[in-house]
Amino acid sequence: MGVESPQSDAELLQAVREGNAAAYGLLYERHAAAARALAKQFVRRVEVEDVVAESFTKILDLVGRGGGPESGFRTYLLTVVRRTVHDRSRFESGEMTTGEIGEYDPGVPFVDPSLVGLEKSLIARAFLSLPERWRAVLWHTEVERCRPAEVAPLLGLSANGVAALAYRAREALRQAYLQIHLGSPPRHDCRPVLGKLGAYVRDGLTRRDAKDVDEHVSGCEECHGVLLELTDVNRGLRVMVGPLIVGPVFGGYAAALAKSAVAGGGAGGLLRVFGRLRRAPRHQQAAMAGGVAVTMAVAAGLLLVSDGKAIRKPAAAAPVAGAPASVQPVPVPRQSEEPARVPPAPVRSKPPAQARLRATIDALGSLVRARPGIVGMRLRNYGEAASERLTAFVYLPAGVALIPPARRGRHGTAGTADGWSCRPAARGARCARAPLAAGQGTALFLRVRVSGEAQEGAAPAVRIDAGSLRVKAQAEEGVRLAGAPARFATDGRVAVRAIGNSLLSCPEDREGCLEARRRQRGQRDNDLWSMTVLDRDNDPGTHASSGAELTLPKGGKVVWAGLYWSASTAEAGPIKIRPPGRREYVTVQPGDVAVRDLPLGPVYQAYADVSELVAASRRHGTWWAADAPLEEGVSRHAGWSLVLIVTDPAEPYSQAVVLDAATVVGGAAGRVHLPLGGLRPAASPARVELVTWEGDADLRGDKVSLGSGALAPVGGDRDAANVFDESSSGAAEMTFGVDVDTISAELGVDPGLTIATDKDVVLFGAAALSVRARS
Repeated sequence: MGVESPQSDAELLQAVREGNAAAYGLLYERHAAAARALAKQFVRRVEVEDVVAESFTKILDLVGRGGGPESGFRTYLLTVVRRTVHDRSRFESGEMTTGEIGEYDPGVPFVDPSLVGLEKSLIARAFLSLPERWRAVLWHTEVERCRPAEVAPLLGLSANGVAALAYRAREALRQAYLQIHLGSPPRHDCRPVLGKLGAYVRDGLTRRDAKDVDEHVSGCEECHGVLLELTDVNRGLRVMVGPLIVGPVFGGYAAALAKSAVAGGGAGGLLRVFGRLRRAPRHQQAAMAGGVAVTMAVAAGLLLVSDGKAIRKPAAAAPVAGAPASVQPVPVPRQSEEPARVPPAPVRSKPPAQARLRATIDALGSLVRARPGIVGMRLRNYGEAASERLTAFVYLPAGVALIPPARRGRHGTAGTADGWSCRPAARGARCARAPLAAGQGTALFLRVRVSGEAQEGAAPAVRIDAGSLRVKAQAEEGVRLAGAPARFATDGRVAVRAIGNSLLSCPEDREGCLEARRRQRGQRDNDLWSMTVLDRDNDPGTHASSGAELTLPKGGKVVWAGLYWSASTAEAGPIKIRPPGRREYVTVQPGDVAVRDLPLGPVYQAYADVSELVAASRRHGTWWAADAPLEEGVSRHAGWSLVLIVTDPAEPYSQAVVLDAATVVGGAAGRVHLPLGGLRPAASPARVELVTWEGDADLRGDKVSLGSGALAPVGGDRDAANVFDESSSGAAEMTFGVDVDTISAELGVDPGLTIATDKDVVLFGAAALSVRARS
């Protein structure tokens, strides 16, 4: 004897449209836990059930009017929950009238103001283009990570059927992604390969075609990025589609859903829903004409008759003749009778304003063993009242310790950033701050040292106390074996800038040197000349010098400045620097030195914090650097770069970070990927400043990507296939062996910086990024 499969969500929704209220009770039982898990991320505990009931009520009203979901009930419900919270907040603040509340049908995902632009990402567009049933199976299996057996009742399938449907949906998602990507004209040689990538991922190509794809992808950063996203569409769904449907609290929702038990008591919860419908304004009740109007009247009886048992699939749709015998019919007034007067709904008093806090914590860039780094905590008050005084308990993994701040300041890693004051604690740090005003955010960046024995993957966490309010957060990424740790980080109306120049050049008296310096023709490599010192400052006290022009944004101020210098020798030492308008040089000692081996010998990169010197200098003008330790000769380089984070009143609220890489790229390490932890706004505009040593203009194949294809710098040859072409921002001439490049792009799905080179071997020194935040 076979066992009858439970009805799917689609069948239950159809039964509700035909007047079966018990079907809606089962939908409530199935999905109320998810609605609660999401509502808890936005509202106080006492308001959670009200939000859940109001959301189910809205959907019931929409289904009764022929709208609402067809089969993907969960994602539709989560969208309604978010919109309900948003509308309740607007209504309580007087920004929304009751008339607006009645006009509601979420045909598309509700895009949180802090996530504007997410719906334009390729993976999100591909997901939204799929049929509702495929979106539903991908949401449950890949985004929420439910087992096929848990999803089976929702789709009316067996566990094996769910697995098969999920496989087909993933394939359809990949094809939709490729079609959207092909909609923007790729390079001519990329189009045939892009058309084969879907089959390549599922091992459906012949050996010859697979080899062709391998060869192309290994040298094409754009196609490599597409391949990575196709191979790991599951991660793309969680990173992009999860927040698109649920909002910026996706991590908290996923954790709460995993902990919640299967919701019971569907009858009690559904009676709350119908109670809301009875108390709704008359114009809303009128919209419930037809089958659902009868459903309202007989809801309690149907729930009692069903007795919690599985509901059989109803017969073909037919008009509802009347109520069951166990329930008195609703009296219909005759034309001669006076309609019953409905007493006015009681005026609901506005609840007292409350603070609502949301926190995140991340490792900026990466936490790398045996390297210093930065842990960033961000907090926002989404409520309508100021919080009480804030206390943050930052918990660091074993082997990660707080570096006490060396100075006081308003920004970045000073430990007193934005009013925070921190001190070491037993497991990390204890920080305090004055109350946070409604609608305001704050950020705290703590400099830490990671030991060589720190456990890989161990991640920091934070607990925020504000009176009776308490919020917690944990970082998604922890300690890594390799990567680029953050040197400095801050949030605000900030942007990144960098300038630089070379201290070596071709001999001026040699034929072709002047043309090469002007980037006019061949021999534009330091490998083709015996490099000699460049001395341009007309100062008899220096023997090697060069300048670069700096212009800050109008009204901008220097938040942080770091000086980097490098040369083809293992012996590092001080450098001299002269700000605009000054006559005397200032000697700068290196704070950190990294020595790496390139094919022609060792090179160093030195770093020093020059924030105070730069902040006290003119905003515009030529900066000079001189007399860094260097060696002359063939294939030698020597140069410098000034990297800054500055305020810019014209910029929106942004996140900015400077990463120290000092990483060799080329040869055995032809491709290096550096995670950009702590930069959450994927698909947001970003500005990147890259400092690279020993690039060669005549060796093509240098590529840079942020996860969205190969990028071209704004200076030099502006060639996406030859980024490291010995050009530097602020310098007019060829900067042999030195690259300071500016790149504008969008962060990819999984923010990371990829540097690749086919023929050259370079020392990638540092990167500064500023990216628009969505809050």
